[in-house]
Amino acid sequence: MMRTLKTLDKMENGASFSIINDRRPLFLYEELDDRGYQHNTEEQEDGSFKITITKSGE
Repeated sequence: MMRTLKTLDKMENGASFSIINDRRPLFLYEELDDRGYQHNTEEQEDGSFKITITKSGE
């Protein structure tokens, strides 16, 4: 989670990236919501989760 948030801090507004997790990152979702970032989660065939995060204006 900390690496994801550090990456977001370095990104331009409007940029997005995806991460793969072995489970839904519930604590990350809370932090993303608090910071106003958009996120979308897709469950993968292998049971992992692809989370696409877009950095919106802060």
